[in-house]
Amino acid sequence: MYTIADLPAPLDPARRQRLLECETATIGHFREEGFVDPEIRCQLDAVRVAGVAVTLSLPPGDGTLLNHAMRLLRPGDVLVIDRQGDRRHACWGGVLTEVGSHLGLAGVIIDGTATDLATLRAKRFPVWSRGVSSLTTKLADQGGAMNLPVSVGGVVVSAGDVVLADENGVVVLPPSEVDAVIDHTLELQRQEERILERLAQGECLPDISGASAMVEHRLTPSN
Repeated sequence: MYTIADLPAPLDPARRQRLLECETATIGHFREEGFVDPEIRCQLDAVRVAGVAVTLSLPPGDGTLLNHAMRLLRPGDVLVIDRQGDRRHACWGGVLTEVGSHLGLAGVIIDGTATDLATLRAKRFPVWSRGVSSLTTKLADQGGAMNLPVSVGGVVVSAGDVVLADENGVVVLPPSEVDAVIDHTLELQRQEERILERLAQGECLPDISGASAMVEHRLTPSN
């Protein structure tokens, strides 16, 4: 059986632009939740995407619903694919890369493998996956779900969650928290620029960060 729920509202363009100024690693300085398993890596370098999650859950070895989804996806969507534990069959390759590029997808996050790396890299199409495989999915007509909650890289992702992904990783944010995360991230990035300026002037990092003061305050005197 196939289950297809409604598509989520797209990400506001101004919000998306602000989010694209954020680095996932900066968010990792103050947040613990929403970080996808780092084994799911980008197959490109120097890339960053942001958009709402459109979710798919595909049975092992089957890519039927993914093919069907190509008529439903919109520019700016981030396709998040739960492979239900299948790490052998690549569900995304050269043909889907051509289609995804034409559609204007922001990117694809796969808890599984991809294939046709040469095409991915030639088209500069952003795909995060657990690796590559020459064994691919088939049109096996085994069912699946679209826009229902999925589990990808240890994170539960719902359609409409906001995804930020770059060469350092993938973070998934509830829509209600996005603006606060953006504000704090951009402030931390401005602070980092000031720290680099102070380092260039000869200051010591643990003095700037306060790490030495913390250690010295709790230091146990040696005999």
